[in-house]
Amino acid sequence: MPRRGETAVVPIDMASGERGGGGGGGQEQTKGERRRSHGPGHHGRDGPGRQHRGRPPPPPPPVFRPFRRWFPFLVPLFIVANVVLFVLTMYVNDCPAHALATGAAIGGSVGESATAQGCVLVPELGRFAFQSFKENPLVGPSSATLLKMGALETSKVTKDHEGWRLITCIWLHAGVIHILANMLSLVMIGIRLEKEFGFMRIGTLYVISGVGGSLLSSLFMATNISVGASGALFGLLGSMLSELITNWTIYENKVDSKIYAIFSQIIPYSMFLILFLFLKIQIAALLTLVVIIVINLAVGILPHVDNFAHLGGFTSGFCLGFVLLMRPQFGYINQKNSPLGYPMGVTKRKFKIYQIILFVIATVIVISGFTVGLVLLFQGFNASEHCSWCHYLSCVPTSKWSCNTPNNYCMSSQLGNQLNLTCESTGKTATYVLNNPNNTEAIKHLCVGLCS
Repeated sequence: MPRRGETAVVPIDMASGERGGGGGGGQEQTKGERRRSHGPGHHGRDGPGRQHRGRPPPPPPPVFRPFRRWFPFLVPLFIVANVVLFVLTMYVNDCPAHALATGAAIGGSVGESATAQGCVLVPELGRFAFQSFKENPLVGPSSATLLKMGALETSKVTKDHEGWRLITCIWLHAGVIHILANMLSLVMIGIRLEKEFGFMRIGTLYVISGVGGSLLSSLFMATNISVGASGALFGLLGSMLSELITNWTIYENKVDSKIYAIFSQIIPYSMFLILFLFLKIQIAALLTLVVIIVINLAVGILPHVDNFAHLGGFTSGFCLGFVLLMRPQFGYINQKNSPLGYPMGVTKRKFKIYQIILFVIATVIVISGFTVGLVLLFQGFNASEHCSWCHYLSCVPTSKWSCNTPNNYCMSSQLGNQLNLTCESTGKTATYVLNNPNNTEAIKHLCVGLCS
């Protein structure tokens, strides 16, 4: 049977050994106290609720916390930064001005209809009005504005060498629904983790997981535009799973010694019984977390959801959890915080062997994975061309929806003021008469409207 010091953190109260002062007077007083004691039910002359004069009540023992608790401030700052950037994106988007410019470029009743149908909530929001639901069902800006603000598009990274988009895209969101869902998830997951592990570990884990999601997305979805903090959030979920695995013995050692003392007097071999019950609770927590992760990944098979960013962020966070969230074992903390002269038995190592092995393996996977992924990306490697079934990881077509994501690219032919546009993704064709044939911004918005 393991020692008590190996299975629980036990703060030592040294005040009891110093009571009564020094010298022989203290010993006589202790004996007198023992003579006046008549058992647990006897309170003496002073009654049950009265204290002896000149003997103040002993101070309560200090609360012993084996691990530091942090005040969460970085995750709220992340939330504020995401919201501010979304407001700035809507300011740059300026849907009414672009709709008016498009209407003026093509003129007539067609221009009036483009102005009327191009934006949502113009009287209430003005410059911050949203694009039409047909163009952006998530209630937000246009794809052209997102690209201008730093959205991820593989061609921009490989051909234009804009690798910074791997980072900037995790701070942008496609609409109100998108940012609300992500920020609520960040509040529920991120604040708890920051309280337990601090801002440095969680901030590093959040950013690297987000970049890992962007990297995998750019390798497999070369023709799509990707934004959002989903990869970073899945990284936090993955780190929760790996943290539970690598710190398993710490949770296992949180068996209450009082419960053990009670059961050990009633049931033989109760240590095995309590450990069995506790492991059932831990396995239930582990299975619950796995179910939550599976459900969130399953949502990614819906159309217009970048599940490769989810998978990349989750894998990065899962490996980083073994590196950044590893805890020392309780036996080491006990001997580190024990008073001098108090025997703690065999000296304990700071980390268990399996924790060190997982740390090394995870570190190698993270470094090699990011290195290989970045090299392939900047060489223009398209992973979807070498994997015929991988696209099903991001979208599964059914009779209810199609997985063909519309791309806002058009073939154009212009004769004088007449413009013919054909959307490459949908095959739709339209003809416009332009007042200003050189207005490329108006032509771009006409293409977006045609492909929506």
